[in-house]
Formats: sequence, structure tokens, C-alpha cells
Amino acid sequence: IYNDRLKETGKTGADAWIGFGSIHLVWELGKRIGKPNSLIHWAWKNQVPVCIPGITDGSIGAQLFMFRQKHRDFHLDTLADEQVMSDLTWDVATSNALMVGGGISKHHVIWWNQYRGGLDAAVYITTAPEHDGSLSGARLREAISWGKMRPEAPNVCVEGDASVLLPLIGSDIFNR
Repeated sequence: IYNDRLKETGKTGADAWIGFGSIHLVWELGKRIGKPNSLIHWAWKNQVPVCIPGITDGSIGAQLFMFRQKHRDFHLDTLADEQVMSDLTWDVATSNALMVGGGISKHHVIWWNQYRGGLDAAVYITTAPEHDGSLSGARLREAISWGKMRPEAPNVCVEGDASVLLPLIGSDIFNR
């Protein structure tokens, strides 16, 4: 990816990485993974943005950091992801969300939708308790109070383990 990016842009240093965020990294990995049963393969093939707002947190971030130690000109443009999120939400007629888990990914979805008057519908799957005051525990009615979800928008918060609930939801969808 590194060498291809430098060749593709014809630039050196940090300039080669302007506009290359987590979405583009996922697409590049999907292009190279060689596994048609992979989610990121299909995200790349159909150019579906998979934004990872907290990409530096955890093992992927550690690997990116270690890579950068040997390639000091490598950068990941996180603001490029913000531009994609803005473009995806700003002028769309309808915006719905399936939010699995909370934290930064949930917040990115609801945050960008406030600029268009809020989400039109949402499903939120979480194990986080509401009483602890965390963003993950915040229910969708709080998003309504901030203008991140329309007051009339159908929404549901499902409390449970996503590894159990997502296969059940997927099975129901595919069997319809």
C-alpha cells in the first residue's frame, strides 16, 4: 500500500497521504486481501465507506505506529474520514443508522447527522448501562435532545450482546 500510494500520487512525504484516511486504508486492504468472503473485500469492490474513527486505538493503531517508525513520511489523514462522513450525511434525503456498540463510532454517526436535522430512523444495540453516564450508555432519546435524531424518528435501543443479536437480525432479514 505504501509504495503504491507514493507511486500513485507522485508525491513524497506527508503530501502523499493527504486524503488517505481509514476508509481508504480499508479499501486498500480489501483490494489486497484476496478473500471474497471478507467484509472489507466487498467494501472495496463496491466502494462502501467503512470509517474507523478510533483507528489508532488498539492493535491496528499499534501496527500503524510501528510501521511509521520505519516510514516516517507515512500518515493517516483522519480528517479525510470526517469529509466523507460530512459528504454522506449533509445533503441526503434520508439517513438511517444501525449502531452496534457505542463510543466513538456511535458518536460519529449521530454527530454528523445533526447537521442535516438528525437521523430519520435508528437501531442501537448495546450492552452499556444507561446509568453510568457514558456515551455508550446514552439512549437515543438523548440524541433527540441534541438534534442528532429527529423527534418523530422511529428508533429502538436493543440491550444485548451484538455477537448474538446481529446473526439473529441478519437471519431474519435474509429470510424475508
